[in-house]
Amino acid sequence: MTDHDEAGTVRPSTLAWASRYLEAGERIVGTEVLHGGITAEMRRLTIGGRRDGSTRDLVLRTFVNMRHAEAELNREADTLTLLAGTAVPAPGLVAVDPVGEHCEFPSLLMTCVAGRTVLADEGLETRVPLLARQLVAIHALRPAERPREYVTWTTADTVVTPRGADPAAWAAAIDMIRAPAPSCEGRFLHGDFHPGNVLFDVPPARPADARITGVVDWPVTSWGPADLDVAHCSTNLALLHGPAWAPRFAEAYEAAGGVRAAAPGERLYWQVRDALALSEDLPSVARAWRQAGRTDLTTRAVEERLDAYVTALMRRA
Repeated sequence: MTDHDEAGTVRPSTLAWASRYLEAGERIVGTEVLHGGITAEMRRLTIGGRRDGSTRDLVLRTFVNMRHAEAELNREADTLTLLAGTAVPAPGLVAVDPVGEHCEFPSLLMTCVAGRTVLADEGLETRVPLLARQLVAIHALRPAERPREYVTWTTADTVVTPRGADPAAWAAAIDMIRAPAPSCEGRFLHGDFHPGNVLFDVPPARPADARITGVVDWPVTSWGPADLDVAHCSTNLALLHGPAWAPRFAEAYEAAGGVRAAAPGERLYWQVRDALALSEDLPSVARAWRQAGRTDLTTRAVEERLDAYVTALMRRA
């Protein structure tokens, strides 16, 4: 077996567990780290020994030192099972070991979806409407059993104001999220929808013909306001490509048929809350993006973009 990266090494107990779910004669012949994740380790497992001599890939998600691993892996397993009967492109569930009973650490094994993440500025005009339409399709799901109610991951007391940020704008933003969350009509939420969790097929000769091939990373699904997902993708676009792209995504979402809160102040609340939530983990976010190829996105560069975005939001307020 070969490792394309030293960190790609998978413990024997985990390999033995994954091997139980292979077809007769198949075996794991290689592992490779998939960069860009923050909360979990992701690896591609290459499967050989097939009758026709070809190989196929599976993806292994492993949670290391994470107290919420069991809940999130079970939630992702349930969601992948649900999505198998829908038009939303997602990996297929192969197996899950949510407490590490058989593996070195809690793990989930899934099929490998074709495509790749695209974080470059080039071609963004084409990809933003595709992202918006995909999110509308996710929000249209109506599972027989609703997932948990949404949770928010920041408070007014945990916000991290970037160095050199506009103090008045950030103080006003922090005050805004002290207020109770607006009431909303619930939707099925991805919970972490952004370009890093969407796979594309982009023909080199025809970038305008780009299409989405898959949406990944489903452990934090919930039921809540559509604006929460819209705001999260908007914030990520603002940090990846500049603050002007945040409102363009929101407009594309509505143009695709998505329904947001009727009151502008309620929309703004979710936009501000999500932007402030990202402030708490900017070094990890920037590092993941650099590993995925955006070497220009230093922590300082991302801090400056977040400050510009929050300041622009508060000027609108």
